[in-house]
Amino acid sequence: MSASQTIKPGFTPPPEDLVVDESAVLRLSDLPEEALDALVARYGLPLEWVSPGEAIPGSFWGDDEAGIIGATLYVRADTAVHSVLHEFAHIVCMDEARRAAAHTDAGSDDVEEEAVCYLQILMAEHLEGFGRERALADMQAWGYTFRVGTPADWFAGDADRAVEWLLNQGLVQQTNGAIEPTFHPRGKA
Repeated sequence: MSASQTIKPGFTPPPEDLVVDESAVLRLSDLPEEALDALVARYGLPLEWVSPGEAIPGSFWGDDEAGIIGATLYVRADTAVHSVLHEFAHIVCMDEARRAAAHTDAGSDDVEEEAVCYLQILMAEHLEGFGRERALADMQAWGYTFRVGTPADWFAGDADRAVEWLLNQGLVQQTNGAIEPTFHPRGKA
């Protein structure tokens, strides 16, 4: 994260001595073939695979990070799975007008950013070869920090705003206490 990037409320800047362990996170190439394709297809949204070594279009962070242009998610086999789910959750959380105009920067507000983080963790349960615990561990290894500490601490005890926002947008449903994705993007039933 560069000094020009702002920290959203609910999140804290990473400690100066933070060491991001890129080798500890799962990459798309580590998942079963077509696992991501199946998840994205459940939402009815487009996915574009970029060839190895090719720049990822619409990548906010550059390098091997996932990208967004319009409703399309761009990935490469070496993209970190948590990055893919985060950018995909941005696409899902955008209203239709913003989704159509999106290019590189999702442009979310504070609460929506929290909702994106929460949804990416929920999506992890529906991505073959990944899962919630791995998503939380990879987010921590990558340096996600929250006011209450780890991603797992935040998810378990401080994500009420995110859940409320996702429920209000119809992106999740609560059944018998369990919160699950509805598998449709904001604005589409």
